[in-house]
Amino acid sequence: MTAATRGGSGRRPAARPAQGPVAILAGAAAWGSTGTAAHFAPAGASSASIGAARIALGGAVLFCLTMRTAAGRRAVASLLAGTARARFALALAAVSVGGYQICFFTAVRITGVAIGTVVAIGSAPVFTGALSWLTGGPRPGRTWLLATAAAVAGCAVLVTGGQSSGASTGGIALALAAGLCYAIYAVTAARLIAGGSPETAVMGVLFGTAAILLLPVLAATSPGWLLTGRGVAVTAYLGIVTTALAYLLYGRGLRTVPAPVAVTLGLAEPVVAAILGVTVVGEQLTGTDVIGLVLVGLALGALVLGSPQATRPAGPPVSPPG
Repeated sequence: MTAATRGGSGRRPAARPAQGPVAILAGAAAWGSTGTAAHFAPAGASSASIGAARIALGGAVLFCLTMRTAAGRRAVASLLAGTARARFALALAAVSVGGYQICFFTAVRITGVAIGTVVAIGSAPVFTGALSWLTGGPRPGRTWLLATAAAVAGCAVLVTGGQSSGASTGGIALALAAGLCYAIYAVTAARLIAGGSPETAVMGVLFGTAAILLLPVLAATSPGWLLTGRGVAVTAYLGIVTTALAYLLYGRGLRTVPAPVAVTLGLAEPVVAAILGVTVVGEQLTGTDVIGLVLVGLALGALVLGSPQATRPAGPPVSPPG
């Protein structure tokens, strides 16, 4: 039994290695619908308000799922009783969860669902690989480097050809900031789960804390739209499907998939987002944009089919980023 199958909740059945990438891809597919769902929010809902509402609900659901059992409560207590460095890492990751929501939804509102999502998630593997390595993780492998290079190239094509599809410098900058927040969260969560903490406890603490941090943001952004039928439907979908369910799947995948590989697998998200942006929202993509999306898709396929790390356990725990 590896360290990833032990923890504060007692003995857990080991996850089959092949299930890790599948779980992450399923979670990424759910994330891919986030921008499209937000598009249907009431007109008075700002990007910050939508992101805060999503985490307020999703974080509450994840935390309640964790705290419903004695084992989950013990796991949460164990996480909160860790070293000062570990608690700092938890706090930083929780702030990053909240920061991602505000940056991502604002970027999508400014520069479109397809472009905003691709830049945010396409940049995340670069940030994750660098952060993981700088904080004591293994050196990224050749397959990951090639896949990430293709993803970056795809994002570059989208950015340089994005004027005709509504891309803006400010929106792209916010999308890059979202990618960095995603990386901080992913590396921290992966280290905690690889160290033996149950994924439900890790997600519950991170997103429960982020929900508390974002409540003032929600209160300050005219949350009256939440009282409308459309507001309730959009918030319920974002909180339950694209947050609680998606991040539980992602956490399960992190049992066996290293953080840099997991984040690169998350490139399924912008592909789904781009498809939904065109077919549901009615966004227009140029031929250049399509080339960029194909590059991202090829990067994802190369990683899934050609990387032995995608089905390799995450390895022994190392110090969380601080």
